[in-house]
Amino acid sequence: MTQSNDRKLRAVTTFQRRILNPVMRRVPFQTALETTGRTSGLPRRTPVGGRRVGDSFWLVSEHGERSQYIRNIRANPRVRVRIGGRWHHGTAHLLPDDDTAARLRTLPRSNSTVVRLVGTDLLTVRVDLED
Repeated sequence: MTQSNDRKLRAVTTFQRRILNPVMRRVPFQTALETTGRTSGLPRRTPVGGRRVGDSFWLVSEHGERSQYIRNIRANPRVRVRIGGRWHHGTAHLLPDDDTAARLRTLPRSNSTVVRLVGTDLLTVRVDLED
């Protein structure tokens, strides 16, 4: 990762962690991904944008392997996704070979635009939903 991308990552994640995510987690119908903290074992909720397609939920992580929720998924792929105010259990799969540009075109435009603008290392995630 270049020095420019490192600065961008730090700036974006600081803003998201301290300002955006705490606010968005409280919005009842905001889509959220809940992982299990790989060190603490506690639930960790992250507001995300994505789309449900059949029995799967698709999203693109803007910082890929450097995202904390991606690291949590690597340690434990069992997750929950809040869609339309309802929680669904599932198993997350990281898809590094997926075409993220094409995937973003299938996801909600507002979130996809932000991911493209602030992203440093895009990674597709598919969650196979159980309920």
